[in-house]
Amino acid sequence: MKFDVLQVLGMVVTVAGAQGAIRLLIDHGNVGLLGWLHAGFAGTLVCYLVATAIGIVLTGWAHDRAKAAGRRR
Repeated sequence: MKFDVLQVLGMVVTVAGAQGAIRLLIDHGNVGLLGWLHAGFAGTLVCYLVATAIGIVLTGWAHDRAKAAGRRR
């Protein structure tokens, strides 16, 4: 059950990061959730891309762990 929650959390982080990066690429002034960061265009884009990568890795890891836990039962 906890791996399912981590999968959903990873998907949410992936979607938020990817959506923020796409929005920033289309409109350079629209920094979205990371407006408080004041890192400029490149810094904000890197943060969104890192969040997207973290979400993808978390989702994949949780999926693999959930599958392994299901096989043991």
